[in-house]
Amino acid sequence: MNQNKAQAVALMRYAVIAPLISGLSDAYPSNEAFFRDASLKGVLLADGSTRHFAPQTIKYWYRNYLHKGFDGLLPSSRSDSGQPRKLDDDLQAQIRYLKVNYPRMSAAAIFRQLRENGSVTAGELSESTVNRFIKQLALEMKTTTNHDMRRYERPHINEVWCGDSSVGPYLKTPDGKKHRVFIVALIDDASRLIVGIDVFFNDNFVNLMSVMKSAVARYGRPQIYNFDNGSSFKNKQMELLAARTGSVLHYNQPYTPIQKAKIERWFRTMKDQWLASLDIRDFTSLSGLRDHLRAYVLRYNQTPHSSLKGLSPQDRFFLEPQHMRRLSDEEIEKHFLLEIERRVSIDSVITIDQVEYEVDCRFARQRVCLRYSPDMERIFIAEADGTLTPIRLLNKHENAFVKREKIHLCRGDAS
Repeated sequence: MNQNKAQAVALMRYAVIAPLISGLSDAYPSNEAFFRDASLKGVLLADGSTRHFAPQTIKYWYRNYLHKGFDGLLPSSRSDSGQPRKLDDDLQAQIRYLKVNYPRMSAAAIFRQLRENGSVTAGELSESTVNRFIKQLALEMKTTTNHDMRRYERPHINEVWCGDSSVGPYLKTPDGKKHRVFIVALIDDASRLIVGIDVFFNDNFVNLMSVMKSAVARYGRPQIYNFDNGSSFKNKQMELLAARTGSVLHYNQPYTPIQKAKIERWFRTMKDQWLASLDIRDFTSLSGLRDHLRAYVLRYNQTPHSSLKGLSPQDRFFLEPQHMRRLSDEEIEKHFLLEIERRVSIDSVITIDQVEYEVDCRFARQRVCLRYSPDMERIFIAEADGTLTPIRLLNKHENAFVKREKIHLCRGDAS
């Protein structure tokens, strides 16, 4: 019997004996006369029916109340409450042995094991009975299968940035086609400041990197990036980017959304406030939608936050300017480049996405590391000393008129 039902029973019993408790039973010559009269009157139940209790039962309630107070009126639980009545000692011992020695074994697997070894037969025992006993064992052994998930908050800004993406509305472009919009955002854990956000037609690493680049340029680099295990977040390019900027990557365990609860909660707020009031028919391009979203984010960053003791995310962030680890413009442009490897042909040409580029002849027949911007406007060879040497598109016609330097070989001293 649950607590609410037990209390309802106790209150019903108290209503019967209340006149005797409060001294309103002076009209009766004795307590026994009161018990007999209360039995004759009966008790009106919730369904409208009347139930009559024996005088001895009412007398028992009264004595219990005098001895234990209101708790004495609560219905007592069964003496075998919590004990698995369908599990004999042998079955309990088997289940306990399996759970102690194989803690990851589920109730379904243990039940199947008991059926296969003949300990139980079909219809004799249910899997739910085994499952209840295993839960009871967990309490006794002080073990649990629950994940230890706790609320947390970093003490300083730029310690952790949590990033994620969310689907947005469908945007109809001037050509009449509808495109799904994806929203990529980064939030600072300590201040709840949205440090970076943008809208795209694709959810990929390149678009995520552009959000990270603008955020780092404006607010400095974080110590840790907190992401889930999606392909946009977990890849070789991300590892290289974090290593160059001096940040650490942390990936959440699968099925543990609590680890990135702040960004998840912000996306829900964004959808309830910005997206719910948005008329997507007013927009025909990403740029217009982007400006509208950034205006909303600006208002959010400047709005007092209850969990920040009345401060806005922006005010909380700029309380600690000493934690803004800024990178120079040159470092940002250098670090936020993609990277691939290519082999240079004998005539000093490499191919990227079926486009041919020309490099210095000293790299011929070598495997080189290329660093390039996502728009392919800037492509460099990363040399051993860390310098970036630009390359250019192959121009065969121009090369036809270039005078080659001849290499003269000689033997011994020239005379």
